[in-house]
Order: sequence, then C-alpha cells, then structure tokens
Amino acid sequence: MHDIKTREDIFYLMECFYTKAVTDDVIGYFFTEIAKINLTDHLPVITDFWEMVILGGNNYKKNAIAVHAHLHQLSAMEEKHFTRWLQLFTGTVDELFSGNNAELAKQRAVSVATVMKIKILHSSPINNSKDDNRGSTAAG
Repeated sequence: MHDIKTREDIFYLMECFYTKAVTDDVIGYFFTEIAKINLTDHLPVITDFWEMVILGGNNYKKNAIAVHAHLHQLSAMEEKHFTRWLQLFTGTVDELFSGNNAELAKQRAVSVATVMKIKILHSSPINNSKDDNRGSTAAG
C-alpha cells in the first residue's frame, strides 16, 4: 500500500468511503434520504475538502459546519452517527493507504467529527428572551 499523495488518491478514498456510507444501516439514510446527494456532484466537492485537510489544497469554498447543521435540523444527528462515520472513514483509509498522510487523514477525521459534534450537538442558541417571571404578578 502507498500513502495518500495526490488529489486522485483522495478522490479514490472518497469513492470507496461513500460506497460504504450510502448503504450503511446507521448513517446511510443521511446521504440517500436527507441530503439526497448525487455522488457525481458530491465527490469532487468532498474531495476538495479532504484535499485541503490532508494536502493543503485551497479549492474547498463551502462551510462544512453549516451544511451539516442544516442536515441536523432535517434529521437529528446523534453520537452514534458520528461514531459510525468515523469508523467507516478510518477503516476505509486503513484498507487503502499506509503512511504519514494516511495517519494524518485519520487524525483529521477525528478532529472533524469532534468539531462537528461540538458545533451541532452541544451548542445551543443563546436565548435572550428567557421566560423568567420571578417576582412578577399576573394581572387578572
């Protein structure tokens, strides 16, 4: 096995990963029913993201957090979804590649999953209109 060295390597990784992810019992429906991704359109975009993360590319222009926050609004993501995504991603890397960039890809996948969980699952909007009626009286 060789290391991840090129955009083509990352594209191949994404093809293999998404082949598993879209049919997975735990997370597959996010891709097929919620996001309804078209892999022909999605693979170049997600390759841009991972090329940026692993090789320092600069083609990715979207906000990954915002995209996933929107999906979370459509269908709630849970800890098990992030865990499964990470298992599939790191497992696919291990099946296909070996080397420093492969290890970096797995480390960055942990970071991506962690940041997504924090931003999506553990942050709540600040509620400035608290319904705090202590000390008030009701008019009758």
